[in-house]
Amino acid sequence: MTAYQRKIFAIIASAWLVDQVDVALLTFLLGSIVVAFNLTPTQAGQLAAMTFAGQLVGNVLAGTASDRFGRRMVFQVTMVVWGLASLAAAAAWSLAALMVFRFLIGVGVGGEAPVAQAMVSEIVPANVRGKYIAFMEGFWAIGYVLSGAISFFILPYLGWRWAFAFVGMLSLVVFLVRRSMPESPRWLVEHGRYEEAEAVMSHMEAEVMKHTGKPLPVTPPLAADQAPARAEASRVQGSIATLFSPEYRLRTLMAFGMWFFALIGFFGLNSWIAVLLKERGFSIIGSVGFVTLITIGGIPGFFTAAILLEKIGRKPTTAGFLLFAAAAAYLYGNAADLTTLFLTGFVMQFFMFGMWSCLYAYTPELYPTRARSTGAGFASAFGRIGAILGPMIVPVLVKNYGPAAAFEVGAGGFVIAALMVLVLGVETKGKILEAVSH
Repeated sequence: MTAYQRKIFAIIASAWLVDQVDVALLTFLLGSIVVAFNLTPTQAGQLAAMTFAGQLVGNVLAGTASDRFGRRMVFQVTMVVWGLASLAAAAAWSLAALMVFRFLIGVGVGGEAPVAQAMVSEIVPANVRGKYIAFMEGFWAIGYVLSGAISFFILPYLGWRWAFAFVGMLSLVVFLVRRSMPESPRWLVEHGRYEEAEAVMSHMEAEVMKHTGKPLPVTPPLAADQAPARAEASRVQGSIATLFSPEYRLRTLMAFGMWFFALIGFFGLNSWIAVLLKERGFSIIGSVGFVTLITIGGIPGFFTAAILLEKIGRKPTTAGFLLFAAAAAYLYGNAADLTTLFLTGFVMQFFMFGMWSCLYAYTPELYPTRARSTGAGFASAFGRIGAILGPMIVPVLVKNYGPAAAFEVGAGGFVIAALMVLVLGVETKGKILEAVSH
């Protein structure tokens, strides 16, 4: 791992950071939008669900397209989609228009996720692969905090529309930066484009030697001798068919279930955090500040997850963060005073954002190059189904059983996801992709 790979990682991670700011924005702006459009609780829930619906579509379309047409091109297209949609959201003239634009934001952001996972996993060395994907996902926590900060400073003075406009303008800057991304050499080999793959690899090798000042180590025999034959064989079987082939179907069941239950838990309770605070007497601006502060707990959470993924492995780290997130969510929902609410909320965000790092690091390692982005996209899409259902189910339960029910549902989702990882998961720590995907 040298400065060259870190530069590529920084390009991907910067784009990831800005699009996560855009996703999180609605959490902080929803109170103002409800007032501006005089929304009912049902309409507010439908607006929140549109982002997740768009992410579901983007996960599937971009994930599949990335395996077919290449990582680099699809990665760039996703940025254009959500950047322009964010600018359009600033000019939304009605609830229907805002819902359409939030859906398109979801399509762009959701499409970027599986492509970014595949790109980082295919370029970063095996011994730090999980750590760097976890770091990338950790930018989601930073993006969430930045989104809260942007809302906190813009909302009282300029209103919610300027918050959308500001993030949309940021996307245009990042788009210019990411144009220097190389295509994944693994993807080029899988599609028989050997001369292009050799050109990319030669450039990478030269950059690595320049930064290390010494010759490269000997290439592992698997990568050198079997890649062309494997590429020819892979084109016979499509990316979607690969997910459900006998070799991968249990991994697919685990990945889909893990994402579904983890996200039904996360978004089911996260959509209710502000409402719980309102019941405790917080104003809209006050609740934004409180949520922003407890979300800071997510930053050490993803750093810790990144370290543990490489130290103790993918399975125990993922399951552990899910189970601790469940316990913290339950305690947060039943907190008796403000101090307990803050402490349990901080701990809950620590484990929930660490959980996200685990999901994103683990999933792309489960599949071969021909289906890596597709597998990550479909798994994430199942998660978006959970993200859509969570905010819809929770209000019904809260109406009958009180706000604590939201956090009990979240805790239950995390526990089920953890059990699926423990029972069906495979360990992928420290193995090169060509070995672990078989």
